[in-house]
Amino acid sequence: MAQLVRDIMTSRPVTVEPQTSVTDVARLMSEQNIGAVLVTDDDRLRGLVSDRDLVVRALAEHRDPDETTVAGVCSDDLVVVRPDEELDHAVQLMREHSVRRIPVVEEGHPIGIVSLGDMAMERDPGSALGDISAAESNK
Repeated sequence: MAQLVRDIMTSRPVTVEPQTSVTDVARLMSEQNIGAVLVTDDDRLRGLVSDRDLVVRALAEHRDPDETTVAGVCSDDLVVVRPDEELDHAVQLMREHSVRRIPVVEEGHPIGIVSLGDMAMERDPGSALGDISAAESNK
């Protein structure tokens, strides 16, 4: 029997509204020990912002993090999966689109997120990525 996305996804993803500042999102990521948050508007998925997005699209461009909102730095052309899709399909999408995280949606509403780290821990927990993903944070 094929494994489904719902079997390994992180449920209840952290979400922010589009007008949230980059500073607030960075603080939230630090507090929650996460590398990405979903951007929602009226509980509808509008984007995904990662720690890399904050660096490359905000800080490296000398944008003021207190004045810059996640709407201006998030990825909004998203690849998404449903929770009942096979995990192999999510892996294929990650490869095709060169992404590390995919939001899990039901009827346009985000219900989870599945990451490369989640897959590594599930499929090959002894791999370097599996070990790193399972390790306690060093913050």
